[in-house]
This record gives sequence, C-alpha cells and structure tokens, in this order.
Amino acid sequence: MHLGFIGLGRMGANMCRRLVRDGHELVIYNRTVEKATELAAEERAAGHDGLTAASSVAELVAKLEKPRTAWIMVPAGDATEAQIAELVEHLEPGDTIVDGGNTNFHDDVRRHAELAKHGIRYIDAGVSGGIWGLANGFCLMVGGEPEAVTPLEPIFKSLAPVDGYLHTGGPGSGHYVKMVHNGIEYGMMQAYAEGFEILHASDYTLNLAAISDLWNHGSVVRSWLLELATLAFTSNGQDLEHLKGWVADSGEGRWTVQEAIDHDVPAPVITLSLLTRLRSRQDDSYGAKVLAALRNEFGGHAVKAE
Repeated sequence: MHLGFIGLGRMGANMCRRLVRDGHELVIYNRTVEKATELAAEERAAGHDGLTAASSVAELVAKLEKPRTAWIMVPAGDATEAQIAELVEHLEPGDTIVDGGNTNFHDDVRRHAELAKHGIRYIDAGVSGGIWGLANGFCLMVGGEPEAVTPLEPIFKSLAPVDGYLHTGGPGSGHYVKMVHNGIEYGMMQAYAEGFEILHASDYTLNLAAISDLWNHGSVVRSWLLELATLAFTSNGQDLEHLKGWVADSGEGRWTVQEAIDHDVPAPVITLSLLTRLRSRQDDSYGAKVLAALRNEFGGHAVKAE
C-alpha cells in the first residue's frame, strides 16, 4: 500500500522500516527534514527502495496516491493538533488521517466529528511495542469507523505480529484501550520495582539479573517486562548507580485514573503507581519533612537536619 508517514522518532522510524520491508511504499516527513532523507537512504542501501523523503507536508500529500492516507506519529497534544490542521489544508474528501500517538480519547471523538465535516476519515491507533517493535512487531489497538479501518488493514497487519492487531470499535476506542493498557503497565512496573527493591535491600547476596531471568521460566510472574528487567540489571549493574530515580509519565496513567473515578471503579494499584511516579520527581519531599516534624513533636523521634 501507499502511505504518508509524519514523525520519525524512535518508534516512527522503526514503523516505517517494518512497513517498507514488508513491501509497502511510504512518503515520509519529519520536522527535521534530514531524518527523512537519512532514513530513506539507509533503507535504500539495505535493499529496500520504498521510502521517499518529503521536505514538507504539502510535498508529502502531493506525492501520495489517491485516496491518500497520512499516519501521524508525533507527541500528543499541540504537536498533533498542529499537524492535523496542516494536513487538512492539503487533503481532500475521501482521504484518511491516522493518529498513532498517545492521544486522549476525548480528542479523538472531537477530531472525528470535525474532520468528517471536511469528508476526511479519522482513525486512532494505540501503538505498543517501544523500540523493540521493529523486530517483534507493534501491538495495535485501532479505533474508527469500519469503512475507514478496513481498507488499511494490510498496513496494520504488517506492523503487528500475528494476532497483534485489533479493530477495537468506534472513534476513540483504540486510544481508550491503549490508555488502560498503559495504566495496567504502571501497576505491573511498580510491583516489579518494589519487589526488586526488597531483594536488593536483603541481608542475602542476591543476583537480581539471575533471579529475574529465573522467574521468566515457569513462574506465574513471568513477562516481557521481567525480561527487560534482566537486560537492565545485566547492562547497568544491579545497583543501578548511574541512574536517577526520576520517572516521567506521558499522560495515560492520569487519564486511566480519572476514567476510573468518573465510572466509580476502584483502581488503587494503578492510582498509587501514578502517585509514586510523581513522588520520584521530588528531590526532597516537603510532605516527608512534615511527617518527620510531626513524629518528632509527638514522640520525640529523631530527625535529620539538612
């Protein structure tokens, strides 16, 4: 198939590589134009001649076969909104926009309605797989009307491993499922983090890389995340001395917690996992200082000065 692709970050570039290696033809664009030309040249040198670099969104659209499809893989929020607005200036009725970023599903519903006024179809694609997607495939959770999604299934199936693509439902459902997926991921990662911290603090001399590898052989807690833990301990050393315990979030955890609140669904593990990430960004928590001061006041417990 013929596809326009905008946004060549770590995931976007690997998605393009996977598609062109499966026989698709892409016109690619990145705000830093050199990334597009370098990626096209790299794949051409490897024997894959299906990438054409564009120097602007207008050029990308002009080089696409009708009806056109443009996949956006840029940060959610203002960057995606701006990219869609620019595309609308050049697309025609019958064309399709796919947003593969981590967009809030409420924005998907709004965009679907707005783009429909221009006769442009809109698909929201939740994408999971990270930097490993090129080799392993990307799990795709795709929302949108069937008439928009079905013609693009060859693209989705090329990106995904076997059984790794699902049309989840109407507009917004793909990113909704991806949102909850990431909320669950928060909880799983936090449980692993706490467990390994207990092991690390133990009086025993334990090999955490060996233990995480062991648990992936027949244990009920085996997972791909645990495989990554083995890699992390092996490559960084189990003390992780050169890493700072500062953990970001890209929004989906917050949205999952808010959705749980809106629907009266108790989600304590996901909620506390999110709050722990927020705590990781404080070098010295004021709240912890208050706790220390109160313990000192009511019980005379020792405090540490700055």
